[in-house]
Amino acid sequence: MSESGQAEGESARQAEDGGRPGGGEPRFVRVRRRQAPSAPEVEIHQTVRGSKPGAPFIRRLRPGQQKLRRVGEGEFEATRAALTPDTRAGRLWASVRGMLVGQPLATAALPEQRLSKLKALAVYASDNVSSAAYATEEILIILVVAGTGALSYSIPITAALVALVVIVVTSYRQTIRAYPNGGGAYIVATDNLGFVPGLVGGSALLVDYVMTVAVSIAAGVAAITSAAPGLYDFRVEISILCVALITLGNLRGIRESATIFAIPTYFFILSFAFMIVVGLVRVVLGADLRAEAPVNALEQGGAALTPFLLLRAFSSGAVALTGIEAVANGVPNFKPPEWRNAINVQVWMVTILAAFFIGTTILAHQFGIVPSATQTVDAQIAKTLFGENILFYLIQGGTMLILILAANTAFADLPVLSSVMARDSKMPKQFMFRGERLAFSNGIILLGLASSGILILFRAETTRIIPLYAFGVFTAFTLSQFGMVVHWLRNHEPGWRRSLMINGFGGLVTLVVAGIVGATKFTHGAWISMSIMGLLVLILWRVHSHYKKASRLLGQGLDGAGPVTQQYLSAAAGNAAQTVIIPVDEINLAVLRTAAYARSISPNAIAVHVAVNREDAEELRRRWEYSVPDVPFVTVDSPYRSLVQPLLAYLDALTRTRPGQMVTVVLPEFVPRWPWERLLHNQLALRLKKALITRPNTVIVDVPFHFQE
Repeated sequence: MSESGQAEGESARQAEDGGRPGGGEPRFVRVRRRQAPSAPEVEIHQTVRGSKPGAPFIRRLRPGQQKLRRVGEGEFEATRAALTPDTRAGRLWASVRGMLVGQPLATAALPEQRLSKLKALAVYASDNVSSAAYATEEILIILVVAGTGALSYSIPITAALVALVVIVVTSYRQTIRAYPNGGGAYIVATDNLGFVPGLVGGSALLVDYVMTVAVSIAAGVAAITSAAPGLYDFRVEISILCVALITLGNLRGIRESATIFAIPTYFFILSFAFMIVVGLVRVVLGADLRAEAPVNALEQGGAALTPFLLLRAFSSGAVALTGIEAVANGVPNFKPPEWRNAINVQVWMVTILAAFFIGTTILAHQFGIVPSATQTVDAQIAKTLFGENILFYLIQGGTMLILILAANTAFADLPVLSSVMARDSKMPKQFMFRGERLAFSNGIILLGLASSGILILFRAETTRIIPLYAFGVFTAFTLSQFGMVVHWLRNHEPGWRRSLMINGFGGLVTLVVAGIVGATKFTHGAWISMSIMGLLVLILWRVHSHYKKASRLLGQGLDGAGPVTQQYLSAAAGNAAQTVIIPVDEINLAVLRTAAYARSISPNAIAVHVAVNREDAEELRRRWEYSVPDVPFVTVDSPYRSLVQPLLAYLDALTRTRPGQMVTVVLPEFVPRWPWERLLHNQLALRLKKALITRPNTVIVDVPFHFQE
């Protein structure tokens, strides 16, 4: 025996004896793994012709046009050039899309999309701060039914609402610190209260964000029509246009949208603050200013000033709290330290809100302002202070901008929330992925469509949409606070007793307010938002059940290489040569290429023709047997002229001969140069694919034949 043979024999004996000379107890056995086959090499350089006429083809690297970049053995990276469409129409659309939403951003640019505190204030405060522009008006609209004397109760109601703002914000500071990864009420409720409360919290937030956009846009358009009453009849069209512009701006990415919308936000803050300061100073100095009777003033009623009426006014003014939760939901969008910057922005936000809300209510009371159907309270205050001059129109313009841009807060938060819920398999997985501008584009588009539907349905009237609004907000508040109570009881972190008391008190207060809003606004439209929330809970539960069932059936989550390998080997062992079906309607180059491909993947290829005319079928058989002699031809007569169902019947009969077998249907598909030409071809192929996709143990393969002169 040779030395190599002796060495191999000795190695084998050592493996049997435990891996060491002399035998004994085994210590280890070295198993030589079979090396995995390597991936085929690909050419990433582009072949170009020489610069002189007749010069041969040469290879040279063109960095700006290479679609792949080699980063390692068997590893490549797609470059930006890979996104360039091959067709002229595709390149034209890519250029238009680039002008509208910007050029694609690489994933590595994601940290650069984080927001500074000033930009974050513009994004997340616009919803909350803008509510000061209509919260006072909503209180007055309810109180005026009891006469002008009841309007003075707007001041104590505003004070109570500001106290509620302080309570909720203090509670949310604890939430931001405990959950710096964002998610808000949904994450807090899911982690601490369970599956169903999490679904309720997520549904409440989804409804809240859709209504935020609808209310904000409607209120902004109301500010426009207050300054230009001639546009009142076009309020729905203007509202839809505003939603489209904000949707487009957010598709450009959160950082760029923050840059676009920061100037209007800060313009409103400065102009509105100027109006409040000037008004309060003139009141303190004793100026006797009374507002003129507005056009289309609401009729003063003679209803009794009951506690229920005051509670209705309180629940209407509670819209001032909307947007407080936005910062907690979007903490990951802040620059580091995320949670600390988020808390600072939230404090700035509610400070501005409280100042504007209180100032507006005091000035409305001092000027004797009565709510109007066509002129907002803010417009009446500005007109009383400055008259209809440039300052009046600047303030109205700033108010209009902030009310419209308040929708931007929802566009920043709902896509993030939908991505979190999609990762938890409670929303479709499509919402989990970022678009070309690193924004969650599907969530942005969904929000734009849903809010547009609400605006069309309610004719963009703020007073009709607001009753649908506040209940979802306070439901989310309540679940978030009680979820935090459970969190502190489970995790005795430093200062947990103080935090427990803050969140517990906040939860009780928001629960009471949610009950008040639900009771007082139920018949005025709150039942609609409650019904939508209930329907969303059922939909999200069904989505989660589907993904859970799919995970179980697909065997996802198998641990270790053994079970995975076993599943693969057993499936591969049971795979005999497949039966391949080629639907044939005529003989042409596309069909012949398809038959050649089918023959290459299996020797069991069968051509099947569904015959409407027997004579034509016999002629087709004769030509097929002459052209493709190694693929048998089967005819299925169809006396009722159906083309799809007879083919399915043949597949069912074929399956019964060998139950459980995989059947591959190979479809020839003609691909013309222009999209409109597709309507002239492949209609049968589309119908077959639609019918076959639901058939078990059936594989569909398209063999495209590209049109070229």
